[in-house]
Amino acid sequence: MSLRSFLEKMDSRGEVLRVKRRVSTRFEAAWVMSRLAKGPVLLFENVEGFDVRIIGNVAATRGRIYSALDVSEEGFYQRMIESLRNPQPPKIVKDAPVMEVEEKPRLSKIPILTHYEKDAGPYITSAVISARDPEGKVENVSVHRLLLLDDSHLAIRLVPRHLYKLWRMAKEKRTDLDVGISIGVHPAVMLAAASSPPFGVSEYGVANALLKGELTLIRCEKVDAYVPAEAELVLEGRISHREEVPEGPLVDMTGTYDAERLQPVVEIVNVMHREDYMYQALLPGGPEHRLLMGLPREVAVYEAVSKVVPKVKAVNLSEGGCGWLHAVISLEKQTEGDAKNAIMAAFGAHSSLKHVVAVDTDIDVYNPLEVEWALATRFQGDRDLIVIRNARGSTLDPSADQESGLTTKLGFDATKPLTKPSKGFEKAEIPSTPNAELIVEELEKRVKDIH
Repeated sequence: MSLRSFLEKMDSRGEVLRVKRRVSTRFEAAWVMSRLAKGPVLLFENVEGFDVRIIGNVAATRGRIYSALDVSEEGFYQRMIESLRNPQPPKIVKDAPVMEVEEKPRLSKIPILTHYEKDAGPYITSAVISARDPEGKVENVSVHRLLLLDDSHLAIRLVPRHLYKLWRMAKEKRTDLDVGISIGVHPAVMLAAASSPPFGVSEYGVANALLKGELTLIRCEKVDAYVPAEAELVLEGRISHREEVPEGPLVDMTGTYDAERLQPVVEIVNVMHREDYMYQALLPGGPEHRLLMGLPREVAVYEAVSKVVPKVKAVNLSEGGCGWLHAVISLEKQTEGDAKNAIMAAFGAHSSLKHVVAVDTDIDVYNPLEVEWALATRFQGDRDLIVIRNARGSTLDPSADQESGLTTKLGFDATKPLTKPSKGFEKAEIPSTPNAELIVEELEKRVKDIH
């Protein structure tokens, strides 16, 4: 299973748009991607100064992510939950498409994008990074941003999670941490790498389960790490246990600039790629970034809330909440208090959540107008508001305490009270007829023709 096989599938559906006009890696490609962020996959075929194509907006819609897994919207949560519970170790092979070319590092030959005006420099933003602990017993696969420093060095942003833990373990032994950096992989690998199984569970196993056993890996040539056999490009490197440099700013999921911090340096020691490789670009703060990071958290919230209420219909880490800070949950409650329990479970499942809105199953969680309508007609602040002060939140939120990450969290129970007749909360509907539907269809066509 490869990025290419997925693109062929999308191309057959008319969802790949080829950009033939010359485009620069400095702002231009990112600007085009931002303006078509919810549209088709973009294939830039004429990149100024490079003979490499750039592919962008690959997984920028929920529909494309569902297609990548061959699941419906309804089946997505269950597929993810099953894959996280039952990971399948991938097959290791000795020969692979990504091994067609092997060369010394020269990162300036790769069309790495500079995205926003105040970014610290060109950033690799779609890197899936694999590493193992010094004893080779624990493997982690995760997505991290990488700042270009020179032809053989990058700075990596390490959030205190599993890769950071592996790096600290290597640091305690005064040794560098070997990493395989894969660029241009199937969306299922990206999705698995953005998930958070327990430490010690390899995300490659999750990806292989998502792909029904079709993922294959190869061992890197110069470092002790494994990478997808059908990746477009692989950088083999070592995260220094000593050298750190200023990293950032870069735009993150909120669409605001993240802070500059001292972060470790990665030395690239070998490069492998397909002969005609594509460089995969991911727009920071764009829909693809938010979906790939947010969907695994939606699954975690769905699973946690399902344990405390009878039925969960859907979870949406909303676009307005940056795909990270706000959740809307539609649920079926049996007793008063179910919605509040659901809200508390959601906060426990995704610690970065700032605001959670619980609604009934007749509300579309993806429609902000319907959610606001539920708040307007079903919510009373003195009865239905949960306030949690000084809780751990996300430093991505610029209004939170940037040193401690502490924030105030709010939960909104916008479900119908069971103590009142339900008819008072029903949305009014006008009965339709075939003739009325035909009239509207004709009128909509005429309006479209006018515009």
